[in-house]
Amino acid sequence: MNIPGKVGIMGGGSWATAIAKIISMTQPDFNWYMRRPEQIEEFKKFGHNPSYLTGVKFNIDNVRFFDNINEVVENCDTLILAIPSPFLKQHLHKLKTSLKDKNIISAIKGIVPDENMLVSAYFNKFYDVDEDNITTLGGPCHAEEVALERLSYLTIACTNEQRAQTLAKMFNTHFVKTSTSSDVIGIEYASVLKNVYAIVSGICHGLKYGDNFQAIFISNAIMEMDHFIKAVSPTERNICGSAYLGDLLVTAYSRFSRNRIFGTMIGKGYSVKTAQLEMEMIAEGYFGTKCIKEINNEFKVDMPILDTVYSILYERKSAVPAIRKLTESFK
Repeated sequence: MNIPGKVGIMGGGSWATAIAKIISMTQPDFNWYMRRPEQIEEFKKFGHNPSYLTGVKFNIDNVRFFDNINEVVENCDTLILAIPSPFLKQHLHKLKTSLKDKNIISAIKGIVPDENMLVSAYFNKFYDVDEDNITTLGGPCHAEEVALERLSYLTIACTNEQRAQTLAKMFNTHFVKTSTSSDVIGIEYASVLKNVYAIVSGICHGLKYGDNFQAIFISNAIMEMDHFIKAVSPTERNICGSAYLGDLLVTAYSRFSRNRIFGTMIGKGYSVKTAQLEMEMIAEGYFGTKCIKEINNEFKVDMPILDTVYSILYERKSAVPAIRKLTESFK
């Protein structure tokens, strides 16, 4: 396998655009798949994504755009997926080209709905991609700060450590530093749970809980995350590392966090549907909450924070008494 070989980015949102900015600095040229042809045409005309991170300029001569998923797969050795998890199956449904010999990098911060599977497990089971050929990007890293070239960090996780180190070079720039890990499962679950907990952080913010409480909340959230990940993947890891605690902190606190914004709207009294309609981007923690809840039916880990946000989002429980009850369980 040629690593990285010809690189392709799949997705047209803010995270895909931020990744493309990074890749454009380390690769002489690359491919880019977007579902909508009109988005591609506007991109070519103006030299930037017309819908997301519009301040990021690209040299269009170095980018080959595709709106056909089979064509981009055929023309790439390495595929970086930055498609929101709820839409992943919808995109892949049209795929007829084999992924077996491709190098897959998942930048997806979610679980595949309906299947309740991590992205790595999904590609391994349904597309026959060997686990050594699957890499996961961990945070903490917001697309908006990448666009501004603010110092950011990425964790490159792969069961093949040598491959992780090779691919890490592709993401190293003057404003992005990388580290590697073999904990693919742990980092994938952490990236899902941090979105779930960021919604709760936002709900509490909307309810006017202060910084003192947020510190206690994060302390309890990282413990809950640790308990769950240990149950589903019992291996050695430092839960205080940047891909776990670091990603949780930035997602729970940052003004750029769409999950925190979504939660804040719920805390202020918006219905779930109204908050979703008013947001221009997907809050993946909404879908992740249901997936983790169903997965935990098997493992039965005590997860009061998860149970609370599930009751608010899916059982329409009032946020005020639900959060008040949750605070009584904190230490």
